[in-house]
Amino acid sequence: MDTIYTHTSHPSMFLPNGYVKNGPTDPPAHGHISRPTVAVLGSGDFSKCLTIRLLRCGFHVVVGSRQPKRAAEFFPHVVDVTHHEDAVGKAAVVFLAIRREHYSVLWDLKHLLDGKILVDVSNNRRVNQYPESNAEYLASLLPDSTVVKGFNVISAWAMQSGPKDASRQPCWDSCYTYSKVYICSNSVEGRQQIMELTRQLNFIPVDMGALSSSREIENMPLRLFPDWKGPVLAAVALSIFFFVYSFIRDIIHPYVKSNQSDFYKIPIEMVNRTLPTVAITLLALVYLAGQLAAVHQLYYGTKYRRFPHWLEGWLQSRKQLGLLSFFLGCVHVLYSLCLPMRRSERYLLLNMAYQQFHANVENSWNEEEVWRVEMYVSFGIMSLGLLSLLAITSLPSVNSALNWREFSFIQSTLGYIALLIATFHALLFGWKKAFEEDAYRFYLPPNFVVALALPVCVILGKVFLLTPCVGRRLHRIKRGAESSQYQESVGAAAHVSPERVTVM
Repeated sequence: MDTIYTHTSHPSMFLPNGYVKNGPTDPPAHGHISRPTVAVLGSGDFSKCLTIRLLRCGFHVVVGSRQPKRAAEFFPHVVDVTHHEDAVGKAAVVFLAIRREHYSVLWDLKHLLDGKILVDVSNNRRVNQYPESNAEYLASLLPDSTVVKGFNVISAWAMQSGPKDASRQPCWDSCYTYSKVYICSNSVEGRQQIMELTRQLNFIPVDMGALSSSREIENMPLRLFPDWKGPVLAAVALSIFFFVYSFIRDIIHPYVKSNQSDFYKIPIEMVNRTLPTVAITLLALVYLAGQLAAVHQLYYGTKYRRFPHWLEGWLQSRKQLGLLSFFLGCVHVLYSLCLPMRRSERYLLLNMAYQQFHANVENSWNEEEVWRVEMYVSFGIMSLGLLSLLAITSLPSVNSALNWREFSFIQSTLGYIALLIATFHALLFGWKKAFEEDAYRFYLPPNFVVALALPVCVILGKVFLLTPCVGRRLHRIKRGAESSQYQESVGAAAHVSPERVTVM
């Protein structure tokens, strides 16, 4: 277990105004105020970008390198590039921009690093590569130094480049706020000083507590879209299912029954039939999770009972599922616009015109078909427009500008309306095919019938939850009411005074 200590003998301490006060116990009136000096050990890309960032924000920087003459060519001329020993002796805060494999060079500097704050910015090549984190290993090598883990989630490019948005407030010269920095250390004082330095660099510090959190911090930049794995796998699985389903009905069946080769439809037409079915299914899954959560609360009569692990993960993946649905819907629109451009479509159009000419048909206008196509295209456009609004409001910059009622109205109310309109779009597309015998190839229903099964169930489930008897009870539960059955299972805690109970 980590030991957290609050007092160290640091020779200097950062102030909120960007300066440093020599002597942490001196009163402000007598403390000597000067520009802070920070040491950076290492001359790689991250070290260069970190040095530039520190210079922009008004810090004096001294860089320690094994080959200072060679490394000085890649740093600004105002930076003092020297040997490791000289760099460590000139600063109270030392950034270690070196890999774990090179920590051995610090052993000769151990006597110079005593009492100094060491900021470890290293990362590993894979998750949980070593039994202990780099910061914990460094702390075991240098027990008399204060080891702080931080800045490892910031890339070298993000360190040196600022946003183009002029509305962001600069610090000194051209320093900007746009990234979070996760910081942890066993020393409260050292952690607070590095957090203050982080603010002066115009990053957002996040206190992660003791040094035992460094393993989690080091794993953060190594993970590849951890929140997207489940939704992407679900989208891929649904895509494979609907594609194979369409392939059997629309390609294999004509080939088996009448020896008709329609394999040319695979690249565009088959893909375009798969995209909308997967998109509407993913959109239905977004709101099905919330309905299952509501049923869970109704069944147990309380909102304080924890959801099952699978449902909790599903609820946390709704944003990703919705964005994937929006993406597939946009791709479906592009594929649909390309359908008339195909050579096969032109041949089919010529064949229809030739057959109509020989049949002596002067006018092939079908009022019902015209209205059907006009309506389902219109509903498709409206559905995609609402999905675009949902996708835009999921952006953090837009989300932060909305209050909870506005966000809930857009994501919940308008989301259900988008699902309803998309369902009408699919129904108008299929029209009477669900009742035609020829549409059931190999006794399999049409694609749109299978795709509409889940959205229709979700819409009916929403109607059920909106009924007065169910809706009122669910509203009371969400406001904190509990059924007598759940209160009895709580036991003696239900009889404790409310002032004595802490709800975590």
